[in-house]
Amino acid sequence: MKILVCISNVPDTTSKITFTDNNTAFNTTGIQYIINPYDEIALARAVELAGNGQGTITVIHVGDVSAEPTIRKALAIGADNAIRIDAPPRDAWFVAHQIASYAKAQDFDLILTGRESIDYNGSLVQGYIAELLGIPSISIAKKLDINGTNATVEREIEGGKEVIQVPLPAVVGTAEGVAEPKIPNMRGIMGARSKPLDVIAAIDIPALSHITHFDTPSPRGNVKLVDKDDVAQLVELLHSEAKVI
Repeated sequence: MKILVCISNVPDTTSKITFTDNNTAFNTTGIQYIINPYDEIALARAVELAGNGQGTITVIHVGDVSAEPTIRKALAIGADNAIRIDAPPRDAWFVAHQIASYAKAQDFDLILTGRESIDYNGSLVQGYIAELLGIPSISIAKKLDINGTNATVEREIEGGKEVIQVPLPAVVGTAEGVAEPKIPNMRGIMGARSKPLDVIAAIDIPALSHITHFDTPSPRGNVKLVDKDDVAQLVELLHSEAKVI
């Protein structure tokens, strides 16, 4: 089985986010980057599926050379080789086109992504890739199994679970529960240094959108403390200020 895992390079959740150039660009100064956590779940499941010689894993990333430490970590976790498409990840449409263009000629049996990236939370790349390749797409997968030439995916829905079976090749966006993220061991870290990481040029895709500016969330308001015995004041505040009753 040939598996392609798409990974994003995202700021660590503890990073302080600021903007530059009159709030039109993300400030990368001092930011620690990691593999997108949902993509790391996808990679962990790929490692399980390809274990004991059952398949090969390629990781792919759209970005510049600064992302290579993140890609090397993916190799250390268990990917066999990596592709970096040398272009800034302009938007989901652009990224999906780059990945689909590469995947078309490679005959992958399964393409895995995270359900979304934790920086933009768009949940778009996975569906775009499937549409561009003309293959099935399932997102927010909580469980993923491969049975011959079919994939069985379990999703959570309102009031229960949904089990879907699709023929391979397919694109699946993973969520929590599919697999536990894996910590690379020393052998994996050392081996990642010699695994192939190929850099390829991006294809030209017309821009369909651009960022005009970023805004930070409004600051949180002050907290009012109410004595536990003063029920009347609590009710009044819920009515007059919180306006929930």
